[in-house]
Amino acid sequence: MFHLYDFLIYCFITAYTPGANNLLAMSNAIRLGFRRSLRFLFGIVAGFTAVMFLCTAFSATLYSLLPKVKLVMQILGAAYMLYLARKVWKSSADLETGGGKETGFLSGMVLQFANPKIYIYAITAMSLYILPVYQTTLSLAGFAVILSLIGASGCFIWAMFGAAFCKFFSRHAKPVNTVMALLLVYCAVALFH
Repeated sequence: MFHLYDFLIYCFITAYTPGANNLLAMSNAIRLGFRRSLRFLFGIVAGFTAVMFLCTAFSATLYSLLPKVKLVMQILGAAYMLYLARKVWKSSADLETGGGKETGFLSGMVLQFANPKIYIYAITAMSLYILPVYQTTLSLAGFAVILSLIGASGCFIWAMFGAAFCKFFSRHAKPVNTVMALLLVYCAVALFH
């Protein structure tokens, strides 16, 4: 039996908690405004969808290897998030609104292939909720699209939040970057709990 309610709770909590995509989407919207950060956001959607389909295709095989793969992904994911936390913490001058180099579609797309949070998101959703009930290609493809849309929606919400509060963030760049860096550190630590 498919537990839709539990599945949706997991997906939305994972999609809307701080992570590399959400924090970078917000940071871009603060620096550039929402409209100028759309190419980056659409790149995230494209890359996210590609990763979801790849994870869906390989989840059955990975499921048997999950205990070994999970530890490696946790370590790599935590290291990556700590690297991002350091980068965000040191970039207080980058929060000034209206300026900065525009981040493009390709940057957003490529980021997804190095983002361990979405691999963990996809593999967990597939192995715990979807694969025990659905195995047809069409249903798995449908779930990959659903996972992509929910995950990408979190980035758009964080970007809108960043754009809406950009004047506040630009006046308080150091505390904002410190909070975002601490949230990334939290994400890295949370991978092991």
